[in-house]
Amino acid sequence: MEDERVKRFEEVYHRSYKQILGYAVRRCESPEDASDVVAETFAIAWRRIEDVPPGEEATLWLYGVARMALANHYRGERRRRHHRQALADTIAPFFPGPEESLGLLAITSVFRSLPEEDREVLSLLAWEGLDTAQIAQVLGRSSNAVRIRLFRARKRLARALGRAGLSAHHTAPATRISAERNP
Repeated sequence: MEDERVKRFEEVYHRSYKQILGYAVRRCESPEDASDVVAETFAIAWRRIEDVPPGEEATLWLYGVARMALANHYRGERRRRHHRQALADTIAPFFPGPEESLGLLAITSVFRSLPEEDREVLSLLAWEGLDTAQIAQVLGRSSNAVRIRLFRARKRLARALGRAGLSAHHTAPATRISAERNP
């Protein structure tokens, strides 16, 4: 029985590790944070291996678990950020940061200004390469609800880019959220 459990977990781990790691890396500020989120995700998978669906469904299930692990991580980060901000405000005038690309900073700022639900659905589409049915499974929503959320999120992103003086057609290809994949 234990051998079957170990074998099942190894199968899930080897099938999904790179995807879940990529998901976490793109959402965390450091490799260490991403590693913690991935470790928590697979620890939950180990404890609940009987609940993990078979095949490709396992990866989608793990995306959902990783999403919750990230939510916990973000809550902790918000608490830490509050305390760091006071210190940063005090010393920032003495240590200016390096010059960064204004365009990329503007795009990042616009994306981060979107509601969390918009960022998540756009990220699952653009970064994770999931289609609407897969996104629906990860989010626990219907495909129709996801299509509507994607439509609205794309519109909000386009409006926000416009307000920032940026065009979705003039941003880097990685930042474009194409309607072609999910019409």
